[in-house]
Amino acid sequence: MLNDFFTLLFFILLVSKEYLDIRSKNSNFYRLVIAYREFGHKQADINPISTKKSISLVELKPERFGLNLRDKVSFKGILTMGKEEGTIEEALQFLNETYCGSVGVEFSYLETEEEREWFAETVEKCLKDPLTDETRVAIAIEMLKSQTFDQFLAIKFASFKRYSGEGAESMMAFYHEFFKLCANDGLEYIVLCMPHRGRLNFLTGMLNFPLKKLFRKLQGYSEFPDDVVTTGDVISHFVSSTNLNIDQKKLHVTMLRNPSHLEAVNPVSMGKTRGIMQAVKDGAYNEDINTQWSDKVLNIQIHGDAAYAAQGVDQECLALSATPHFEIGGTVHLIINNQLGFTTPASRGRSSRYCTDLAKMISAPVIHVNGDDPEMVVRAAKIAFNYQRKFRKDVFVDLNCFRRWGHNELDDPVFTNPVIYKIIHNRPSVPDKYVNKLIENNVLSTNKVKNIIGNYNSQLNQSLNEMDNFIPQPTYFAGLWTGIKQAEASVTEWNTGVDLNLLKFVAEKSVHIKDDLVIHPKLLKNHIKTRLNKIEKNKPLDWATAEALAIGTLLYQGYNVRISGQDIGRGTFSHRHAMLVDQSTGEIHIPLNSMVNGQTGKLELANSILSEEAVLGYEYGISIALPTTLTIWEAQFGDFFNGAQIIIDTFVTSGEAKWMLNSGLTILLPHGYDGAGPEHSSCRLERFLQLTDSNEDKPDGDNVNMHVTNPTTPAQYFHLLRRQMLRNFRKPLIIVAPKILLRHTAATSLITDMESHTKFQSVIGDEKVEKSKVNKVILVSGKHYYALNHFRESTEQKNVAIIRIESLCPFPIQELLREINKFKYVETFIWSQEEPQNMGAWNFIKPRFENLCGKPIKYSGRKPMAAPAVGEGNLHQQEAQEIIIKPFNIK
Repeated sequence: MLNDFFTLLFFILLVSKEYLDIRSKNSNFYRLVIAYREFGHKQADINPISTKKSISLVELKPERFGLNLRDKVSFKGILTMGKEEGTIEEALQFLNETYCGSVGVEFSYLETEEEREWFAETVEKCLKDPLTDETRVAIAIEMLKSQTFDQFLAIKFASFKRYSGEGAESMMAFYHEFFKLCANDGLEYIVLCMPHRGRLNFLTGMLNFPLKKLFRKLQGYSEFPDDVVTTGDVISHFVSSTNLNIDQKKLHVTMLRNPSHLEAVNPVSMGKTRGIMQAVKDGAYNEDINTQWSDKVLNIQIHGDAAYAAQGVDQECLALSATPHFEIGGTVHLIINNQLGFTTPASRGRSSRYCTDLAKMISAPVIHVNGDDPEMVVRAAKIAFNYQRKFRKDVFVDLNCFRRWGHNELDDPVFTNPVIYKIIHNRPSVPDKYVNKLIENNVLSTNKVKNIIGNYNSQLNQSLNEMDNFIPQPTYFAGLWTGIKQAEASVTEWNTGVDLNLLKFVAEKSVHIKDDLVIHPKLLKNHIKTRLNKIEKNKPLDWATAEALAIGTLLYQGYNVRISGQDIGRGTFSHRHAMLVDQSTGEIHIPLNSMVNGQTGKLELANSILSEEAVLGYEYGISIALPTTLTIWEAQFGDFFNGAQIIIDTFVTSGEAKWMLNSGLTILLPHGYDGAGPEHSSCRLERFLQLTDSNEDKPDGDNVNMHVTNPTTPAQYFHLLRRQMLRNFRKPLIIVAPKILLRHTAATSLITDMESHTKFQSVIGDEKVEKSKVNKVILVSGKHYYALNHFRESTEQKNVAIIRIESLCPFPIQELLREINKFKYVETFIWSQEEPQNMGAWNFIKPRFENLCGKPIKYSGRKPMAAPAVGEGNLHQQEAQEIIIKPFNIK
């Protein structure tokens, strides 16, 4: 019996040891798999022109985990191999092919276990999925066409900088597969942006861009019809908006206009994407963080490697990607990784391992793929697409390729990168390499390849021969823009007033709250009850009330309004309070969104991240998508716009001139010299005036590139906002917005100043003086008027009139002459401003006043300065007194 017991015990221990050994091996094997998933990308063969030897990571050695090649382990629940068990050697072969081959993936940092498990399973399945011969031939054709196109341009237009796709032709495989996936998944709209590299190949090869139009531009002709006055743009910024028919399904693809400022177009594309979502009422307005993701619209951004790693706007865009009122359900990013930025190699062009390392900021997965393997590029496209569709988050594909020539084809890259270009010049092209593989595998024939190239060359030659017959057609003012037209060369007036009863109704509704909403006591008293009291007793109204009336009446008429910026719900100066927050629950209530049952017009209050460039670019994108939405961006302080100067210069002020792209974007810039120092005083009015195409020698019309205003009353502000929507054209509007005037007792308006048949006044004359006694006229704009008027009244100066110029551009010469001509004995005209002499409106006003009015004008204000304002309180007070007194003493 004792022997039987020990025999049984020995057997149990033996079985237990074997069981524990198996468990231990499986556990260690799992750790090995995790290591491959986390570190495999470092060993992957993703660089087609690598000058470094391949490495063998110690983190991926099986002995590190106590395993040897012959050990048997279970694959079940650990590795997606199509079998349940096998040896470590079999597993290593699979792991190396999957994670260390032509594709390297980074996803171990994803936020949830669900995402990580999905990504691993998808990669392990998808990278092994065979492609059909039909797909292989299709991507070969697209790459051959791209190569043929570049070679054709090199012969016919040898001095043209085409920024070719040579070396990156496998991007065409990505586009081909991605659009197919989009169409078959039911997507209807793609909003796409990209830099110049390979752009023309993509446009002409896949986006139906007319070759005749391209060749015509290359001959120096405009891309626009003859009756359109534009400056145009360079050919590497051309775009297409086209319907693709894929597998009997329609997919509309819009490529956005962009400047040469790399990456600046990215937030614009995000904004336009959201605008289209709202236009098709698919995931449109969210008043909290719950968003209905769009099943119809998708954003694709294509980047260059050097720019993506270096440009700050990319960080800003990623920071926006998951915030309320800016999220669009995930962008698919494709990096065309040439491994060079102009002449700078990647080793000197960034501090990170990859150009995509910024993606980790938002835990976005990255798929690195070797551009020499177009089939893996196709599989990478599938993984990226499926991830975005499932999780509605950003995803990156890093296409490692090369640039066959220099930054442009007239540039010799060997000067600075001889080693890399020795490799490039001694290797076959990507299309040729792939086509030869297909020929070897009997998927393509040599004759078929010759026919593909020959037919496309014939098409290119025919288009070149027929380009003189091509007449550009207008591609604007259609769809949502129907009824909008270009502004006229004259100044038009618009009745922007509203029925008095409707104004009172909107005013009351603007502060109407639900019975169970717990309001902060100060707001209840100073905001809600005060506004209701003013309306009831017909008292003067402040700026916030006038704004609410303008927005509310537009909403009532069916327009939408979107205001974005930092702290716009409350307002930087705690004046707006368009959103009311329940003090118990944090629930947000927007009274203007529930004025009437079935209200179609919506107010979207988008409190933004602390960004200017990306947010302003985003709002510009919405404005070019939605002409029936009043899109407003408010700077926290006026000069904060300079963080978005690229967007101002290259989109807002010049988009129509370059691209016939109209925008009604309204920019509010709080401005005023109140002793707040250099960075909180000036909205740099001079910059905007300098950026206008206003004419010094003849009267301006509405067709100036943007309208710049400096209103002095709430009613003027009311009319400006409404005018933006009621006009039959769209122009960017710059409003020099108030700070202390928000609560200034003199800067108020009666509700009757906004009723029917009232309108914006470009010039406000002086009705406080007796005309015959006036011998001096002070011209002024904005807040400074109140200081001058107060001093005049306190010193009882009867001989001085003060005329307010509310619209600076277009310059209101007719209205100004009308007011000036009321005074017959004027000897002196003075322009008075708060800003230093080299800033503000002075250098804009002087030539226009003297050329158009035929009278000299003198300056009164601060002396020229390097900074916009002083930072010392006493000095500010001294200056403030001097600039008020000075114009009254000038003779």
